[in-house]
Amino acid sequence: MIHLEKLEQARRLVAASDLDVWLTFVRETTALCDPVLPLICDFGMTWQSAFMVSKSGMTFAVVGNYDADAIRQLGGWNQVVPYVHSIKDRLVAVLELTIPTSVAKPRIGINTCEWDDKADGITLGMFHLLTSMLEGTRFEGCLVSASDVVIPLRAQKTESELDAIEDAIQVTEGIFEWLTSSFVQVGMTEYQIYRGIQTLIDERGYGYGWERAGNPIVNCGPDSQAGHGLPSNQIALGHGHILHIDLGVATRNYSSDIQRCWYVGSYVPEHIQQAMAAVVSAIDAAAAALRPGVQGWMVDAAARNAITAAGYPEYMHAVGHQVGRFAHDGGTLLGPQWERYGSGPDGVVQAREVYTLELGVELPDAGIVSIEEMVIVTAEGCEFLTARQTEMWLLQR
Repeated sequence: MIHLEKLEQARRLVAASDLDVWLTFVRETTALCDPVLPLICDFGMTWQSAFMVSKSGMTFAVVGNYDADAIRQLGGWNQVVPYVHSIKDRLVAVLELTIPTSVAKPRIGINTCEWDDKADGITLGMFHLLTSMLEGTRFEGCLVSASDVVIPLRAQKTESELDAIEDAIQVTEGIFEWLTSSFVQVGMTEYQIYRGIQTLIDERGYGYGWERAGNPIVNCGPDSQAGHGLPSNQIALGHGHILHIDLGVATRNYSSDIQRCWYVGSYVPEHIQQAMAAVVSAIDAAAAALRPGVQGWMVDAAARNAITAAGYPEYMHAVGHQVGRFAHDGGTLLGPQWERYGSGPDGVVQAREVYTLELGVELPDAGIVSIEEMVIVTAEGCEFLTARQTEMWLLQR
């Protein structure tokens, strides 16, 4: 089970950190769940619950009495501590057990981060509640960010996680093949293509890498909305158009995020071939720069320089992001050092992280030429997980 692999990984990360305990504090997770919880406990909680990994490697789950048996059954937790009336005394008792009294100023890591939503899972209300519970104890004022544990825990994939991602990629590539071999027809609207893909995903029981309402993104020709637009029921695919699709499918709770494009016609005009070649070359440049130890902005700069050197405008987004349980999965960002990205582009790339490499150009007469591949960082560089698109595909139906 993946959560057992991630708990073992969490033990190593906490042991190597400056934390005495990593504490994930949640309640009623149906509508609002800390993004890290499913990694370490594949079960929804109702009452206030505290999941702790200590520097010594011990793991504790302080949970409501009706959840305790389920957590024991999941496995991975050395001690499951149930409560009925209040979590406070049991939570503090576990901290006392875990952190030696010789530690003058304990460091209790909680899931807060100013720039990464996937590492910022504790709500303001729960933070205030936890703070009040620790008042008057030796742990008062000891809460610090656990982002140095949470971010690599999410980012560095185990074998089971990578296997699930590869499944999602295979499914997504199969959907692209189905689209052009038997489904898409000239004259279809963006909305018809979008609904056809969703129908197939739903019938086969797959999930979505991001919100269903905007997945997939479908662009037909030059009049389509660029970026995260909604499909139009007025814009139809016609001859001379580029069909561009951005799709993220989830299987076994892990996602893909892939973009592909096709030209409608009997041959691809030269200026579209040139744009496609520039996009592919920029992705090549990003892949060549992506390796352990580099900062995310450096990878983006390699791609950005390549596309502008080819005579095209720079793209107005990051060249890549991490993929995992979601298509946008937090952590180091392969993007420029813009204020909107916070510290993401300053992050250092590590082995076993999965990224997209994506960029495009807009052609006023045909539409969007944009490709998105997925790669895994290896000890010496990166490897493509997707079957690459290096030429514009033709759609003649």
